Amino acid sequence: MNEAELIRMFKDANALLTGHFKLTSGRHSDVYYEKFTLLSQPAACTRICAEMADRIAGSGAVTVVGPTTGGIIIAYDVARYLGIEAIYAEPGGEGRVFKRGFSLEKGQKVAIVDDVLTTGRSIREVISLVNSHQAEIVAICLMLDRSNDTVTFDHPFTALAAVEAQSWIPDDCPLCADGLPLTQRGSRKK
Repeated sequence: MNEAELIRMFKDANALLTGHFKLTSGRHSDVYYEKFTLLSQPAACTRICAEMADRIAGSGAVTVVGPTTGGIIIAYDVARYLGIEAIYAEPGGEGRVFKRGFSLEKGQKVAIVDDVLTTGRSIREVISLVNSHQAEIVAICLMLDRSNDTVTFDHPFTALAAVEAQSWIPDDCPLCADGLPLTQRGSRKK
């Protein structure tokens, strides 16, 4: 799968939206990639996760970690393709925590996966959680990178597609200045 194919999948699923959106990060944008519309289609989700698994197959990971909520679906399916464990990092305290009996051992090789990258907040929270267990991050794989190369990680990183997508802090948003109605998307409401 190449970048154009993934973007076409978003378009074909009517999951590439235009308007005035409040992103999970709190930033505003004129474009929104509604990953849940795409991930709700098993054939598309399977294809995406199989490609993500291929990208990290040689990493040596024995566990795939995904942040809630979209990362659960992706982590499960990527781990299924790799024949390894999937666990999930949930909000808690000042970042992410493992619940439901999930944990990591010191030195355990971990791949982190998620859906859409804008500011890197969710991934950084997962990195911090994995580091707190002294596990080893051997790969980070994202479905879509819309960070415009502003987010980097100190670990091997890949995304199925990288798109140029503007986003603004609310005070600098030209869409707000134009009075366009704001639609809030995503799972974080802060």
